[in-house]
Amino acid sequence: MVELRELDDATMGQSFAGDVYNSAVYMKRCFPKITVSMITAIGRDRLSEKMLTRFKSEDLETQFVFQHPSKVPGMYFIETDSAGERRFTYWRNDSAAKKVVQFLNDDVVEQLTAADMFFFSGIPLAIIDEDSRDAFWQKLERLKLAGVKLVFDPNYRAQLWAGKDEAIAQFDRAFQLSDIAMPGVEDLNVLYGISSAEEAIDFCQQYKLEEVVVKDGPKSVVTLTGTERHSHQITPVNNVVDTTSAGDAFNGVYLGARLSGKNVFEAVQLGAKAAGTVIQHPGAIAPLAAFKQAMSEAGL
Repeated sequence: MVELRELDDATMGQSFAGDVYNSAVYMKRCFPKITVSMITAIGRDRLSEKMLTRFKSEDLETQFVFQHPSKVPGMYFIETDSAGERRFTYWRNDSAAKKVVQFLNDDVVEQLTAADMFFFSGIPLAIIDEDSRDAFWQKLERLKLAGVKLVFDPNYRAQLWAGKDEAIAQFDRAFQLSDIAMPGVEDLNVLYGISSAEEAIDFCQQYKLEEVVVKDGPKSVVTLTGTERHSHQITPVNNVVDTTSAGDAFNGVYLGARLSGKNVFEAVQLGAKAAGTVIQHPGAIAPLAAFKQAMSEAGL
């Protein structure tokens, strides 16, 4: 999406962000040998062209970035309070990304079956046209049958759904189909009344997931792989500027670490370091030099 941020009373700063994109950027920055592709739809307008250029500048593959002839990118305005907590205002009713499923024909899905992993979240699930959701699930079933690991982060945004029941029904399908789930306690609390990472793990055990990674803000990360449950303590960050994209950075770096052969403990610590670095900078995408320096200090 197009990201807008107030710089002063008369000036806006413009960038690009979005949860799946943010995770892709941080995965690629930390693990450059992994091929990371964006799957989305943009328009043919000037901002769409700039967005495509930005994808390429982050070394993301763009063969699955489709250009809709009449739609445009979604946009949001972000505000943060003194504690770095954020509030969003969205403009996405005419977003090209809502139409992405129509571009995922049989040939495209066949190409995607060569991937190791397919990551999706509750946000793109919410915004795709409602009458395209069944087709979306059919395409994911085909990927799963081909051996592609499906990874789901609920990332619940109430304003994107008609109601909680709709979100819960779609999330249930996502959990059932996925191999790895990466929920946040806050998201599950709103929808299911879950108030702790341990409760979240218990909730996820009803699904046949290979790996569960529960994020509980600065408190901890709890993981479940097979029957092994572990709580990982996270070192809090004092200089919190903007919490936007903390979970996205964690997701991208954690998954990159796992794809690179690192164990769960190593992956959690690297993901937490990435998240802790990102929240010390405004906006979803931290400056490249500062981010790489921090991750170098963490051993990457």
